[in-house]
Formats: sequence, C-alpha cells, structure tokens
Amino acid sequence: MRLGLHAGRDMAVTRRTAILSSALGVLAPGAVAARPKVPARVDAVERHLADLDRIVAETMKRTGVPGMSIVVVSRDRVVYLKGFGVRRAGGAEPVDADTAFALASLSKPLATTVVAGLVGDGAVTWDDKIVRHLPDFAMSDPWVTREITLRDMFCHRSGLPDHAGDLLEDIGYGRDEVLHRLRYVKPAGAFRASYAYTNFGFTAAAVAAARAVGKSWEELSAERLYRPLGMSNTSSRYADLAARVNRAFGHVRRDGVWVVGPQREPDAQSPAGGANSTARDMAAWVRLQLGRGALDGREIVKASALDETHRPQIATGPADPANAAPTFYGLGWDIGYNERPLVHWGHSGAFSLGAATCVNILPAQQLGIVALSNASPVGAPEAICRSFIDLVTAGKIERDWLALFGGIFAKMSEPTYGRDADYSAPPMVAAAPADLAAYAGTYNSNLYGPIAITQNVNALALQMGPKNTSYDMHKYSKNLFTFQPPGENAFGLSPLRFTFDGNKKASSVEIDYFNENGQGVFTRARP
Repeated sequence: MRLGLHAGRDMAVTRRTAILSSALGVLAPGAVAARPKVPARVDAVERHLADLDRIVAETMKRTGVPGMSIVVVSRDRVVYLKGFGVRRAGGAEPVDADTAFALASLSKPLATTVVAGLVGDGAVTWDDKIVRHLPDFAMSDPWVTREITLRDMFCHRSGLPDHAGDLLEDIGYGRDEVLHRLRYVKPAGAFRASYAYTNFGFTAAAVAAARAVGKSWEELSAERLYRPLGMSNTSSRYADLAARVNRAFGHVRRDGVWVVGPQREPDAQSPAGGANSTARDMAAWVRLQLGRGALDGREIVKASALDETHRPQIATGPADPANAAPTFYGLGWDIGYNERPLVHWGHSGAFSLGAATCVNILPAQQLGIVALSNASPVGAPEAICRSFIDLVTAGKIERDWLALFGGIFAKMSEPTYGRDADYSAPPMVAAAPADLAAYAGTYNSNLYGPIAITQNVNALALQMGPKNTSYDMHKYSKNLFTFQPPGENAFGLSPLRFTFDGNKKASSVEIDYFNENGQGVFTRARP
C-alpha cells in the first residue's frame, strides 16, 4: 500500500512517507507523557490478557474485519496466542494461531533480521555498497550509484521519492525490471539527508545481501531465519501462502461489506512486503528480538548485528518538534522514545487489496505483541496493539485508538491523482472515430516504458506494461480521457491529458496516475 504516516504527539500526518509507524509515542495534542501508573511487569501483562479478548472482539465488531490472529510475548514466554473470526467472509473455517496471513510491510523488520544474520556471519556489512554485490544496479546520479549502501536503503534515506517503483510493479513489471528502472527515477530529496519510504529501494538492498552469498532472497530468508527459528509456516513466496490450506484470504470493503477481492501477489517486493506467516511463528521472531538474537539458549543472530537494526538511522518526524516526541527509522524498524514507554520498536503492514498487520515491542519491558488481519487497513491491528500497551503501561486505555487510526487510514486511502475533478461523474462526451485517430499511437517514457493508444472504431484503449494489458478509455472533455488504473495503488479513475502542440496528432500524453513526481508524461514515438 502506498500509504502511511509518522505520528508524534501532535498527530501531524504526512501522506505516504512510511507504512504506519504504530503511533510511536502518540498522545493527545500538546500532552506531556506521564510516568507509568502500572509497571510493565509479568503480572501487569497477565492481568490484562482477558481484557485483550474484549479489545479484539470490540474492534472486530466495530470494523467488521473477518479474521485476526494475535500473539503476546512477555519475558520470553508466549502468554497469549489466539485466532478470531474466519479465514474467508461467508465461510466457516476459523482463524487460529496457525493461520497464515500476508504480512505486507511487516516483512521489513523480518528482512533486516535475515541480513543481520549475514552481518553477524561476516558475509556482508551494513555499509557494503550495493553495486559491490549488484554491479548493474544504478540510481539516476552516478555518484549516488557508487556510494549507496545497504544501510541507506534499509532506512529509506536514498533520495528516491516516496514509494518509488511501486507503480511499475502494479502494471506488471517483475523485480529485476523494477530495480533496473530505478535509474530513471528523479530524486525527490537529498541523499542521506531526507527520508522517503521505498519498497524497492529496500528490496534492492536485501537482494544485494542475498547475492553476496549466492542465494535468492527467498532461499536466504528461509535458510538464515525461518528454519533456524522453527517458523515452519513462514515464507517469502506468495505461492507458498496460496498453497496453504490454513490461510487467510485478503478482503476489501465494497458497499460497506467485506468481500474477498483480488489476492495481492507481492513477490516483486518480497523483502519489503512479500513475507507471509502465522501468529505462532511470529512469536518466535519476537522472542528473538527481545533475546538480542538468541532463542532457547541458541544464538541465531549475533547481538551486535541485530542491535544495529534497532538504532535510529534517520529522523522521520514530527512536524512540530516543540510539541511532539521525535520518531525515527532504524533498519526496517520504526523507533520511538518517550517517558512511557522509554523505547518502542514497531512496524505496520498494509495492502489495500486485503492485509493489515502490526508489531509493537517494548524492549525494556520485555514485551511484544503482533496482530495480523485479513482485511484492507482500517486501523484494527494498530488499535489492538496500542490499547493493550496502554493497559500494561498505564493501567487504562488512554484514547479511542480505533477511531484515531481508522480516520487516518480513511484519509490516506483517498486518491493521490485526479483530484481536480470528480472523474466518475459526467461530463463524459462522445467522440467521432475520425477525432479519435488523432490520439492513437505509441508513446514513450524511460521510467514506465512504452504505452500504446489503440482505436477500435469509436473507442480508445490504453495498453501498457510488459504484457501490453489493455484498459478502456473514456472521453471526458476536449483532449482529456479517463481510465481505471490497476493494482494496489489504484483508488479511482485517472485522467489522461493529451497535448497537440499545433500538430494534427497528439504529441504527448500526461497520465495523472504516474505523475505525482512529475514523471507521468509520455512522448509520441517518432515514425
């Protein structure tokens, strides 16, 4: 999902700058964090486990989310492990602790745990240049190409624009081609001095680390992390999730009802968003984080290497530093500091096509909670995690977290393109076949590749992507048409605006869907 925020105590929201930071340190506007009323001891955790049943039930009732699975780890023990609801709306198969869910961007801290294993092994360092292991990789600036490291990409300080490459995936390009085309993306910020969340920058770093040891990412993550931890129902391949009998189907909300929609296949960005797992398996990983790389007396990842993932690498907020606690991004982790709790690690994942996940870890309290759901994001996992943390650390739920997160997600789900008019409403106008011929032809973009505008008597179609997938076009007004974009980041009709420059045939077309960073103009190919 190309949506997100970082939130400080003033709740300043920045669209699409990171997948949800779990509101690290969020309080009411202008509030000052108080001392804990109830220390986060084992007894405080266990005292509120029954409350967690109620919180989940109420959250599911308010949102209608079909299924969820929750795990709580305290002091190296799994103290809560339950499934709720159903795997598929309208079905009878219940969610349990072993139901597999798409993790979306919760894949990121798993991925940096894998790479931390390699760092501890001496196979790579966090500061390895990406081109050392992927010599054909390039950014738009040759100097950045030479200098950019695994660390830079894992903490989103590459200078790439927010979510660079995601639309390439949506129109059908595979991982290798998306990574190749990053060289055509214009920077949106200063290298190492600006933060912008990028799934494919993150993926480039993970793939480079895997290449260093001669493995695919999918092989490496299984061999270096999942199998050593006994995570037998965890994978970095969509096909493995699709093959599981006990799996949660992704749901979208249509006309107020949750229905199974197109299932998201995120293999292209597997390290950043393509892992899938169960609550039971995620418990082992949370125990590894709290155990500084050790599980049941066995060292899986060297503590020094894993510790680095939890250290702030770049500031992510807030908008008003005078009135809000700072937030940071580490290596695959959102990191917050406050008086309650002092240190907070978290990450959320979200697919608009049907997944929402969250992990919150309080290392000083040796407490972690993971919430997995099978519906597009409405704030349910985040609200459950944050409400439980409130109970343990403050003795009460301090605000209606579901209302807060739900409102934020609703705002973030608004289209980022075609906002100057309601293109779903009239005027739609008819066009004569002779007029349509002026638009037909092939148009090129270095970043997005060629597109074709084809004519079939009195209608036009847009063909794009590696498979030349066809999309119907509808005339809206003079030289302006609309089409429905595909995939994870499509939230409504997008305009196509043709320019003629005095010619009888259109010389270029600007597609709003691709133009957020000013690279949505396609130029007519010369005959």
